[in-house]
Amino acid sequence: MDDNLISIIISSVALVIAIGTFLLLTMQRNQKTTTSENSFNSRPLQLQAYERLVVLTERITLHNLISRANQAGLSAREMQMILLDNIKQEYEYNASQQIYVSPVAWEAIRNLKEQNMLIINQVASALPPEATGTDLNKIILDVMMKQQKGQLHTIVLEALNYEARKLMK
Repeated sequence: MDDNLISIIISSVALVIAIGTFLLLTMQRNQKTTTSENSFNSRPLQLQAYERLVVLTERITLHNLISRANQAGLSAREMQMILLDNIKQEYEYNASQQIYVSPVAWEAIRNLKEQNMLIINQVASALPPEATGTDLNKIILDVMMKQQKGQLHTIVLEALNYEARKLMK
């Protein structure tokens, strides 16, 4: 074989090896970038969502809600509307958190909201038309004190704390 042909073959092989190495390194670099982009850690967002739902639970707990929303001089009907509006606003403000928590946790929050609204509506409907907001609040608090042992908000808080602790392990 002639020296020129050997030189061309060696050059061609070197070029193929160089191109192959370049392509292999480029593919590896792209794969690492894709892997790091896909390995987004959602755990901090999930923990933050559980924190926000704990705050939501505390804010719509009836005794906290009443102490925050209580206003002198309102009728029972006006106080009923204020309490219900507060619950709805708190719930709607935190509705996006359901993306980050388990369906069971979100269902517990939804049930707490529904239960509290039901209690407010039932107590309000049992009052005479001339009842005051203070009367409504007092009876709601009495109802809550009678069911102290199995209050739903306590159960919801325990469930949220349990799930958040599982994430932290």
